[in-house]
Amino acid sequence: MNVLALNTGSSTVKFRLVAVEPGAPAAAGRALAQGTQSVSGNDYAAAIGAALTAARAVGTIDAVGHRVVHGGARFTAPTLIDDAVVETLTALVALAPLHNRPSVAGIRACREALGAATPMVAVFDTAFHAALPARAATYAIDADLAARHGIRRFGFHGISYAWATARAAQMLNRRVEDLRLVALHLGSGCSAAAIRGGVSVDTSMGLTPLEGLVMRTRAGDLDPAIVGVLARGESATIDDVERWLNERSGLRGLAGGDGDVRDLLARERDDARARLALEVFCHRARKYVGAYLAVLEGADALVFTGGIGEHAPEIRRRIAAGFSWCGLTLDPERNSATIGRDGVISTDGSAVAALVIAADEERMIAAETAACLGRRR
Repeated sequence: MNVLALNTGSSTVKFRLVAVEPGAPAAAGRALAQGTQSVSGNDYAAAIGAALTAARAVGTIDAVGHRVVHGGARFTAPTLIDDAVVETLTALVALAPLHNRPSVAGIRACREALGAATPMVAVFDTAFHAALPARAATYAIDADLAARHGIRRFGFHGISYAWATARAAQMLNRRVEDLRLVALHLGSGCSAAAIRGGVSVDTSMGLTPLEGLVMRTRAGDLDPAIVGVLARGESATIDDVERWLNERSGLRGLAGGDGDVRDLLARERDDARARLALEVFCHRARKYVGAYLAVLEGADALVFTGGIGEHAPEIRRRIAAGFSWCGLTLDPERNSATIGRDGVISTDGSAVAALVIAADEERMIAAETAACLGRRR
């Protein structure tokens, strides 16, 4: 089965055509075509059309898998898309406006282009965290209010974590069921997860993708009273403040520019704002690593993935420094040499391994899509 995996963002549509069979490991999928199409304005139809043309040039499209960031409480597994599903996803846009709106637009454009004959599956970033224990998923607010408005911690980057978990087991020659992993997905969006036996038991993002680690433009954890302070002090609406926290905060807010870690690393020697931004970024990540070592009562590996996790050895070094007390020590040469590829970057004697795993969400989307359709058959 050839599955077109679509990862639709605010300005790009990433795609990969993957030959995969139901029941086969995700890593067994064979990529036939991949690429990225830019979105001009909101013209997702044109971007999707270009992706379909590129994919069809090398193979037939038997099914389509769409990445959807927020599935809410309704969607806890890959789901066959129909009209009712599209409408429900549209209602969830408010919980992840930067992410779900493009996904829904991409689904609509793809259904319009391919028609009803081609099955499509929504694969959710939140699904990996659907079994979070109540102690990790529950906010300490009025229980009736939380129930009335569906307020709980959902977690995100689940597709990336699912791939990283499977690859970590392969790299360590261990069964997924036997592993305890602390994983860091570090990119434009950043999160941490504590994973035991292939199941997420805690994660840093919550109701929305705003909570947790410092990100490129998102604030991450902060005192909730800050929202009221800013709204009153700036005579702003709640919507204004939420937009600032999503788009004008994080590394961009701390250091200016666009918040790109590569730029900050180049600037930090002579720029105190860039230096502080990186210190805050790494400090927050280290706090979560320590917390999740406690949650898991130890770990077999610390996993770095995502664009920063894969390509920034210096950031990995700063985050992992000082963890020799728990048996984690990086090998400087391995760390420096492992860029954009899978690799073990800890010393041979480390009780806790450190791994770099290149994210491959599209291959995971394809595998989950084939599995969903296989179960229905």
